[in-house]
Amino acid sequence: MDLNRMGEILDDLAEEIPEEFYRDLSAGIVLTPEIKKSPYGDDMTIMGEYVRSNLGRGIKIYGGSINSVYGWMSEEQMTEQLREVLRHEFTHHIESLAGERGLEIKDEEQIREYLERKSKRTKR
Repeated sequence: MDLNRMGEILDDLAEEIPEEFYRDLSAGIVLTPEIKKSPYGDDMTIMGEYVRSNLGRGIKIYGGSINSVYGWMSEEQMTEQLREVLRHEFTHHIESLAGERGLEIKDEEQIREYLERKSKRTKR
């Protein structure tokens, strides 16, 4: 999907998010053409990230990653994937504001399980 079209869709999806969820999201939502690989292996691709830095709190959506994994999908299916990624990252934001780590812990657990499965496959 063209990055400009992805940006338009992402703008529409961002409007679905209640205004109060944007509190302290000072770095906003950024769509980048980058394909971001996980530090845990090139076979894992990062679709989005919740970022806390000296520039503030923000959400980064990796359009290149989304296209590399879901580029074969219809626009409707791609929109659902973008919605899922955006809401996932917003959940990280809301939990961060509340001092919670539930989704972060769940993400870490899924990565650990994936790495265990990968390790078992390579030992065969």
